[in-house]
Amino acid sequence: MPRRARLSLPGIPWHIIQRGNNRTVCFYAEEDYRRYLDELALLSRRFHCAIHAYVLMTNHVHLLLTPKEAEGPALMMKHLGQRYVQYINRTYRRSGALWEGRFRSCLTQSEDYVLSCYRYIELNPVRAGMVRHPHDYRWSSYHANGDGRADALIAPHAEYLALAREEGVRRAAYRELFKARMDPEKLDQIRQATNGNFALGDERLKKQIEVALGRRAERLEPGRKAARKPPPGQERLF
Repeated sequence: MPRRARLSLPGIPWHIIQRGNNRTVCFYAEEDYRRYLDELALLSRRFHCAIHAYVLMTNHVHLLLTPKEAEGPALMMKHLGQRYVQYINRTYRRSGALWEGRFRSCLTQSEDYVLSCYRYIELNPVRAGMVRHPHDYRWSSYHANGDGRADALIAPHAEYLALAREEGVRRAAYRELFKARMDPEKLDQIRQATNGNFALGDERLKKQIEVALGRRAERLEPGRKAARKPPPGQERLF
């Protein structure tokens, strides 16, 4: 069965997951994490992708970004994957695939869905039992978003900036979001949307994406048929 075409629109936040092949380790030493972040910074600028949040786990990566062009994330991830695997293979004298193949992604609605993705990403090490608080994990954007540490890679999303006008108050408001556990239903929504290449948001967003791209943006319920593509001339962007 052919794989579903990736949902891709400019100006809409993306949540991306890329896993190691067979979920094996992708980062072996501190220098590897730094190399990945350096390459990400370079390529995100080259392909006009604003990075809002990230976490580098030992065997996978999460990113939250907003592209200026629809093809930007795919091009960025392609070149990032190639450069990093070349570095790893050269450094550790290995060969073969490092990544699982096609990265997983979903388009994400603004409002509370974007901030939920911020939390989902930066809480990854906590859910994995590696640390008790995201502040304690070194390789994530929490230090920029929550602690105010300088990080040239990070470009705050409008929903993050809307937490407060003053920077210190904004960071404090952001830290407050991490005092409560994430809603299990919201966690499941993020996982299903990202793993299935669906839209993460309300019905309005899903319908807008379906009209704009002419294909399904949400998982079908059992027994439900996919909606037909709109007739030519009826498509509209948003």
